[in-house]
Amino acid sequence: MSETIISRKRDGFAGQQAIVLPKSVIDICSDTIPINSMFITDMGFYPKARFHYRQRLTGVPENILIYCVDGKGWAQMPDKGVMPIGTGEFLIIPTGTPHRYGADDAHPWSIFWMHISGHQAAAVANLMMGSSRSHINAVPYDEERVRLFDDMYDMLEKGYGLDNLIYVNMTLWRFLVSFIQSDKFALTRRTADKDAISKTIDYMQENIHMSLKLEDFSAYVNISPSHYSALFKRKTGYAPIEYFNHLKIQKACQYLQFTDLRIGEIGQKIGISDQYYFSRLFRNIMECPPIEYRKKRLLVEDQINTHDL
Repeated sequence: MSETIISRKRDGFAGQQAIVLPKSVIDICSDTIPINSMFITDMGFYPKARFHYRQRLTGVPENILIYCVDGKGWAQMPDKGVMPIGTGEFLIIPTGTPHRYGADDAHPWSIFWMHISGHQAAAVANLMMGSSRSHINAVPYDEERVRLFDDMYDMLEKGYGLDNLIYVNMTLWRFLVSFIQSDKFALTRRTADKDAISKTIDYMQENIHMSLKLEDFSAYVNISPSHYSALFKRKTGYAPIEYFNHLKIQKACQYLQFTDLRIGEIGQKIGISDQYYFSRLFRNIMECPPIEYRKKRLLVEDQINTHDL
């Protein structure tokens, strides 16, 4: 496969979003019926992603979906040559497939993307490629498809409670159906009043930079700390402070990936002034120290190899 000439630099796109699930959470998804059939391991949105580029000589363990909603890009896989990708088109890269892809220099793409695992993920990827086995296909734009993506992303930002994981990965099926049968895709909007736990999770997100205690959360919804703690754990599977810490580390991962802030500065951003405590907490959740996480993510982002696949 011949080399494609393209400008490359470290990722950094205004308005970018990304979530990478910790291994411990991925293990929960793998062990939980029915979501172990198909679940998200990573997802994000890169707007106007100029210079965006990835190359993986041996592929990845997950199936990759990239949905281009604006601009242009390209992809290469063995024996496929350079395949242009335009607005309204989506790319499927099956697990273990060597590949590379990138944004068009003149009209960089805006993309929703996700990595999907589970024992039914490959079968669904095949459905998305259709009978022609085409890696790139087009769908009509639908606001509800984007809303579903945002819904899943927002829910993961609220934490990794089992109820959230079930909601996100059951919603994933509906989201992917919008690509497989776009002509039949229809969804009515629903509204629902938020309960006390949902309200405090929103409160956690809004105050991620603060050092808050159990009493702060229970007071916010006017429930006694003991009763609130029991309700929270029943709904999410986590104690409130443990859940809050997961949200903090999720935000820290984004700072590590998308900024050049120092470790101590990131700790301050998420309300943890003690750098050593921040590093210990990060390691406990992500199974590696912050500096190692940053190096790994940069290694993935900057992976450039001029040899043919």
